[in-house]
Amino acid sequence: MIARTDTSRVSLYAEVTARVIAELEQGRLPWVQPWDASVCGCTMPANAVSGRRYSGINVLILWAAVIEGKYASQRWLTYKQAQAAGGNVRKGERGTTICYADRFTPRDEAERARDEDREARQLAFLKRFTVFNIDQCEGLPERFTPEIEAEPVSDADRIPEALALIEASGADFRIGGGEAYYSPSGDYIAVPPQLAFHSKVNWYRTALHELGHWTGHPSRLDRDQSGGFGSAAYAREELVAEMASAFTCASLSIRPTVRHADYVGSWLAVLREDEKAIFRAASAASKAADFLLGFVAGEEAQP
Repeated sequence: MIARTDTSRVSLYAEVTARVIAELEQGRLPWVQPWDASVCGCTMPANAVSGRRYSGINVLILWAAVIEGKYASQRWLTYKQAQAAGGNVRKGERGTTICYADRFTPRDEAERARDEDREARQLAFLKRFTVFNIDQCEGLPERFTPEIEAEPVSDADRIPEALALIEASGADFRIGGGEAYYSPSGDYIAVPPQLAFHSKVNWYRTALHELGHWTGHPSRLDRDQSGGFGSAAYAREELVAEMASAFTCASLSIRPTVRHADYVGSWLAVLREDEKAIFRAASAASKAADFLLGFVAGEEAQP
């Protein structure tokens, strides 16, 4: 699921959405797939110069690019950044197109708003720019060399970090029963006991998924959680929680897994109806993940 620079004439919204739909139709989830085939470590993609993590739809685009390119790193930089660092992009390498979404106020609208004594309306825009994996570059200083762990840290070894996040959140966790869910009306999370899971780390993956929902409460990120089971609104919120959990897990170096694969059909319906839906969901998921990670770290994400 890569947006390449040679398809610049195509709508980025349509291009990325089509690729996500194709992945889902083939039974693969873009926010889980990287850890099945990638040769690099489980982590979030980041800018190699600033160290800032990418966010939103760019995470899915760059994770997919790592798989397709079989890169050993999740670090990226622009052509100019490679040159400024003393290196260069190898001849023949193709960049990966990512995007920056923002809003602006046209000058004439600002003038009309002043004349009519009202708030100026803003227009949304999506700007493309191209990045390269550090594996596509040469001559970079040693500090850009991918770090290789002699003994990779297992998911189980990351449990203390996940536990610290859960405890620091202060969320109302109620352990027991046979179902995992978040109650918007009661603002609490229900999770079965750890013995009900085949592996301990899966309890933490489940807890992080439900915490993804928890971030949407009006007192926190205030997302629409009013949709009933089977509705488009319900599917959209579930999509946000799925990706929020994946982004949080990856930030803690825990391999993401799918929590509700049975919702793929409803996700496909949402994406087919609105080519911007996956962009909105990924953006909301990044905000949710950053909200959760803020309890244990001060990492800063970038577009």
